[in-house]
Amino acid sequence: MVSKDGVFQLLIVVVTTALFAVVGVGLFVFYPDTLTDLLGVLLALVVVLVGIKIAGNVASSLFPGYNVAEVAVTGPITRDGGGGPLPSGPRATPADDVVEQIDRADADDSVDALLLKLNTPGGEVVPSDDIRLAAERFDGPTIAYATDTCASGGYWIASGCDELWAREGSIVGSIGVIGSRVNASDLAEKVGLSYERFAAGEYKDAGTPLKELEDHEREYLQGVIDDYYETFVERVSDGRDLDAEFVKDTEARIYLGESAHELGLVDELGTRREIEEELEQRLETDDVVVEEFEPERPLMARIGSGAQSIAYAFGAGISGLGDGRGFRLRS
Repeated sequence: MVSKDGVFQLLIVVVTTALFAVVGVGLFVFYPDTLTDLLGVLLALVVVLVGIKIAGNVASSLFPGYNVAEVAVTGPITRDGGGGPLPSGPRATPADDVVEQIDRADADDSVDALLLKLNTPGGEVVPSDDIRLAAERFDGPTIAYATDTCASGGYWIASGCDELWAREGSIVGSIGVIGSRVNASDLAEKVGLSYERFAAGEYKDAGTPLKELEDHEREYLQGVIDDYYETFVERVSDGRDLDAEFVKDTEARIYLGESAHELGLVDELGTRREIEEELEQRLETDDVVVEEFEPERPLMARIGSGAQSIAYAFGAGISGLGDGRGFRLRS
């Protein structure tokens, strides 16, 4: 059944296209006489095509024809989708783009609900939290749904939504933090390299791979990881209404969707179609139409100025702690 908005859209397209067709034929077929008929027809067709595009844009603006926005979080989560301390891959998610899409959907009067599609192993902490906050700000029902993977930073984001849906075979969880560093001090000694320190602040070079890690430095770095872990647990506990001790007892395990549902880590198991049927009931409508919101600018990594920033990652995310100093958080 065609919706009322769809009828109005079609009417606008037909009327506007007809108007442009008349204008095109009048300008390029009948006037001026010096133009050949063939050239006139070709130019008229161009005008008609332009008119169709303009009509479509106008119709979509006046009568959008959708009432649910879908925003996707795919791949490792970074600030800008690239340029981090480790390669994030071509399918990394620029968090700023995702936040912009959610905010744009929230400002769209035609959007009554938000679907947040999650297929991510996690990523950087602050960018993930920015997406979570954007989901929390959305004025309307918000449903996160896991496709293949909703781990670590993906689960952090899901904690900002009203519900989390998954498939039976989805991978869910990994509520934890991991840190690592490369100890290259022995190798440096063998090849004749030595580390000479120039730093202000006792822990400025903690984790540098060319020197042995001292006990108090190890304790300091572990404390940073522990602080992020406590924050992660708090976000999940508050957002998902789970006991903090239960969250910690998962010990950063991953679960298949069915097991995650049994444990309460997932609210519902179902397909995309079943989610749409649920939204039909919540929005009290028989016609749920989902629009995929995409960035208004091309997805491309912004090149840094050369000064590397300190980034933190957790769980299955890929990033580094103490950029350039050898200590990295990763899966």
